[in-house]
Amino acid sequence: MDIQKFMRRAIELASENVTKGLGGPFGAVIVRNGEIIGESGNRVTQLNDPTAHAEVSAIRLACERIGSFSLDNCVLFTSCEPCPMCLGAIYRARIPTVYYANDRHDAHRIGFSDQFIYEELEKPMEQRSIRMLQLLPDEARISFDLWEKSTQKIPY
Repeated sequence: MDIQKFMRRAIELASENVTKGLGGPFGAVIVRNGEIIGESGNRVTQLNDPTAHAEVSAIRLACERIGSFSLDNCVLFTSCEPCPMCLGAIYRARIPTVYYANDRHDAHRIGFSDQFIYEELEKPMEQRSIRMLQLLPDEARISFDLWEKSTQKIPY
């Protein structure tokens, strides 16, 4: 597999995103067996969707294309080190290998910093800037009980 070719494609998507006014300077490509199965630039401002980062968008496209929520036999190439949200999606998609070009410090220098998220995650929940309050846990447990007993569930 020509890893430089796929990284260059991710970088190309990031640059196209800027020159075409589509969003931030980020691109991602997902490859399976040497073939691109999903690729995207950042679409946050274009779609008014804060979750439409390049990596998440590429994961969505790849999963839809192959008809699976698991990308455990794929490789992700991204123009920048994944943010905490994207990293969570990468783990959930079971992507075993990620290549990245720019890092979080490079992103910080141009105004894209996730440092506050890393810092927030280190704090006890009651000290975070977003209030997190548990409500109706006994009622909510019903759906979990149903899941545990279901014979139709697909574990993920």
